[in-house]
Amino acid sequence: MTAPVRIADAATVRLLRPGDRVDVIAAEETVSGGDARVVARGARVTKVPEPLEGASDGGALVVLSVPRATAARLAGASATARLAVTLW
Repeated sequence: MTAPVRIADAATVRLLRPGDRVDVIAAEETVSGGDARVVARGARVTKVPEPLEGASDGGALVVLSVPRATAARLAGASATARLAVTLW
């Protein structure tokens, strides 16, 4: 299944290419400092859409190929946390 994911750091997304493998990390900001957890491991990048003109610094979109359960975790995490990726 493919899952569109908004990554907080747009510059990081520009390093990605279709076929790359990434881990997706959700970082929750809290009063006590924050917590980070891996929500997807080894997700394959299928597409890196061109950024929209005039888009603010709201991160950048990447499309990942992941199992259905992982897609659900990604959707849930994106509602409450900033997402980041690490390249394999």
